Amino acid sequence: QVQLVESGGGLVQPGGSLRLSCAASRSISSLWMGWYRQAPGKERELVASMITDKTTNYAPSEKGRFTISSDNAKNTQDMQMNSLKPEDTAVYYCNGRSVVDANVYWGQGTQVTVSS
Repeated sequence: QVQLVESGGGLVQPGGSLRLSCAASRSISSLWMGWYRQAPGKERELVASMITDKTTNYAPSEKGRFTISSDNAKNTQDMQMNSLKPEDTAVYYCNGRSVVDANVYWGQGTQVTVSS
């Protein structure tokens, strides 16, 4: 079992930045980790992900604005979000998928609101 805890959400003006952090309860070295988001009335969607060899993948609308990074020593993965837009408003979830047993883990989510 892995517990994932997100932090760093909040209210920001359009064009602003936020940094989300996901802390895992154990080593993330065997996890593919990523971030999803869910806006009201919409399905949860992938924002960005990183596999164990540090290869990253971004949704087209986020590429160039969002950057994910991980620190295996601290068992954390961060996502820097720049040039935020109102349409980025959503609950953001940290996700981890074990490469050993394919179990999937979710954090509780953190709200990001982009509004003037």
